[in-house]
Amino acid sequence: MQSSLSLSTASHTTPAIAGSTHFSHSFGLVPSKPINLRFCGLRREAFGFSSLKQSASHTARISSSRAPRSGNVVVAAASSSDNGSASKSFDYDLLIIGAGVGGHGAALHAVEQGLKTAIVEGDVVGGTCVNRGCVPSKALLAVSGRMRELQNEHHLKALGLQVAAASYDRQGVADHANNLATKIRSNLTNSMKALGVDILTGVGTILGPHKVKIGSSNTVTAKDIIIATGSVPFVPKGIEVDGKTVITSDHALKLESVPDWIAIVGSGYIGLEFSDVYTALGSEVTFIEALDQLMPGFDPEIGKLAQRVLINPRKIDYHTGVFASKITPAKDGKPVTIELIDAKTKELKDTLEVDAALIATGRAPFTKGLGLENINVTTQRGFIPVDERMRVIDANGKLVPHIYCIGDANGKMMLAHAASAQGISVVEQVTGRDHVLNHLSIPAACFTHPEISMVGLTEPQAREKAEKEGFEISIAKTSFKANTKALAENEGEGLAKLIYRPDNGEILGVHIFGLHAADLIHEASNAIALGTRIQDLKLAVHAHPTLSEVLDELFKSAKVKAHVSSPVSEPVAV
Repeated sequence: MQSSLSLSTASHTTPAIAGSTHFSHSFGLVPSKPINLRFCGLRREAFGFSSLKQSASHTARISSSRAPRSGNVVVAAASSSDNGSASKSFDYDLLIIGAGVGGHGAALHAVEQGLKTAIVEGDVVGGTCVNRGCVPSKALLAVSGRMRELQNEHHLKALGLQVAAASYDRQGVADHANNLATKIRSNLTNSMKALGVDILTGVGTILGPHKVKIGSSNTVTAKDIIIATGSVPFVPKGIEVDGKTVITSDHALKLESVPDWIAIVGSGYIGLEFSDVYTALGSEVTFIEALDQLMPGFDPEIGKLAQRVLINPRKIDYHTGVFASKITPAKDGKPVTIELIDAKTKELKDTLEVDAALIATGRAPFTKGLGLENINVTTQRGFIPVDERMRVIDANGKLVPHIYCIGDANGKMMLAHAASAQGISVVEQVTGRDHVLNHLSIPAACFTHPEISMVGLTEPQAREKAEKEGFEISIAKTSFKANTKALAENEGEGLAKLIYRPDNGEILGVHIFGLHAADLIHEASNAIALGTRIQDLKLAVHAHPTLSEVLDELFKSAKVKAHVSSPVSEPVAV
């Protein structure tokens, strides 16, 4: 979970202040020609599957790899025949700084295109997503989901089931999350080794447009360089983190304890998911949110429904419109103390005493120590400025030749799969195929129980866009209560919402709250990416009875005036 979703109309975003997670949108373009992009964050190799054999035409343009210059620390370099030969003037065609999901996706795609590729990692392969984000958090959420099912006597009774009281082993749950992260990290490493990607250990420092220092003294050169250094938890001033009683998501994923009462500062993706985990395991939760409403980044209608289901019935209370101006860890038998000030007046409003506090105020880019001064690049609130093709922009507003930045470090969209998609887009460009990624087609999901997912614009954003550009928007909705499969699961609580243009059938946004919402959203995201209009989606066939029929009904309920089909060769650019 790169759970802090940040889409900005400006080039960059500001890390969230205590108790708040901010969301806005940036606009990209879809490619003029269809391209096979992997929008998932973790490719199939991450789960132990090998890549398919490359075609003869592709293999023909890959020659044997030559070893890097002496002195480079190469931890893993295998199957060199699968990694292309760099041009004579460089050690590599492509050098990637950061081996998270974004760097991994770019590296594998680069090797498939015949590029001699290396990836630099100063910490551990897998980055935030695998080690401190998406992967271990989903392991914990899988546990919380099972616990909720076993604890819901009314639900089980409706299905005719009787189950004894459920319990859990905290260390066993923690081991499940840690073991999954270890497995995925190992598979990521093995997938790169199998294709001959050189993994260079050490901190990467840019010395110039083609030169990077690895560690203290070793230097390598590359025709093109991708910065993919990711992000770290953002901790506002006044908050003291001890890693035990005042923690970030990095600490929480280790599940070293389950406090009786925990305050969660921030009600965005990270905060919501951890509230799901903690309440399922028996904790009471207090949300602290700087804005006037919980879940400020979600479509308001979806957020209102989600609060009714995910917050109100559970052992959760909340304070909105307040900042956590000071948090002091528990010590000497005293509890964690949290001073709350009014977000507008800045006056002290309340003081809380709790067993623990989780700081879920978003993430900040990890861009210090990269040597950006050597290429005249100045960060904006920590983010590296880039254009729509992820090309780095210097302090004078000019493009830095041959240097790109993807993922959390550029702030365009702080999601693991967005980083991967950006990395693949860059590789397409450096291999001669111009490509601009449409960020409005990239879905996001919150893995609560039930799940929340979305793609494109929220209703307020769509109305603002419509007013500026002079068109009308319409809204269509369908309920999970009308879906046979959801009713069979006794999970009818849910809503799907479509925001669209009635004049031409263009999809502006889709928002889903309900069973398996994170899986259902991709039909809509792919439709946006490919420029498919609603009038064509109305003709699509879905298996019965499946949850996919929620979207089938959603598209069929839309009232579109135009009867023209979607463009075939030119997807719609947003």
